[in-house]
Amino acid sequence: MQLSNKAKGVLCGSIAAISYGTNPLGALYLYDVGLNVDSVLLYRYALAALMLAGIMKLRRIPFAIARREGLVLGILGILFAASSLQLFSSFHYMDAGIASTLLFVYPIIVAVIMAIFFHERVSLATILSIALALCGIALLYKGDDGVELDIYGVILVMLSSLSYALYIVIVNRSGVRMSSVKLTFYVLLFGIATITVHSFIAEGSRLQPLTTPYMWFFAFILALFPTVVSLVTMAISVQHIGSTPTAILGALEPLTAVAIGVMVFGEPFTTRLASGIVLILLGVTLIIAGKSLRTSHLYTLLHIRHKGDNDLHSNSDND
Repeated sequence: MQLSNKAKGVLCGSIAAISYGTNPLGALYLYDVGLNVDSVLLYRYALAALMLAGIMKLRRIPFAIARREGLVLGILGILFAASSLQLFSSFHYMDAGIASTLLFVYPIIVAVIMAIFFHERVSLATILSIALALCGIALLYKGDDGVELDIYGVILVMLSSLSYALYIVIVNRSGVRMSSVKLTFYVLLFGIATITVHSFIAEGSRLQPLTTPYMWFFAFILALFPTVVSLVTMAISVQHIGSTPTAILGALEPLTAVAIGVMVFGEPFTTRLASGIVLILLGVTLIIAGKSLRTSHLYTLLHIRHKGDNDLHSNSDND
């Protein structure tokens, strides 16, 4: 039985979001065996970049870039790496599921940035979204047992969300036109350079080797699912159902992270936590459904990220 285009788009959008939500699965296991944040991210980025380079070779996407493109990609790589470093560092201060949920406020931050600096109209949906997200964060901040989240961890996640929001705005406003695969490949390369420099200047961040098959396995998992699989399936989803439905399906990202944290790592799941998650997801879904960034490429809000994760340039480079 052959799936319709709509069904294929929904399926791929769901796979993309769930794949990105598996970030804690690889990261927390590698932390348990003694790897620091910089090492975990360096191997994630490097292995993912190798996979994307292979995809570019198979699809005959040229590697050449212009000087101006290199400058923009360098800035994007720094922001992307900063967002990843801040998010993965927050896992040491709070449950990964809560951190991933707090991170998901970045579409709202994007809307605020666009309103302040690019004079986009602030709609009622935007105001209501911000209110819902703030209420959700307040619920997450203090648990049912009265124990508050580590304020340093909350700051790290908010900085991560801000870094990624800036990444999205620059991608949308830079005018760079290239395939999503190529863009993400170079963002990861510049991200590797950023993480390497950070590892030399930050205390306790010196790069560590992967010494066992166990460590290589989880590094590979981080590179494959939250990065490469998420990127490819997201591009397919946008092609079949459009940007906004794909963005809304991104709500599965923090839900997946929470489920992994609870079922795999024994993180607590309380009524207060559930309520906070619902409010944040409602706020983000409302703003995504109610407005776009005046572009047909809103699905970039979902990537890995860090995010790497954009269909902004699908009309060039043979993509």
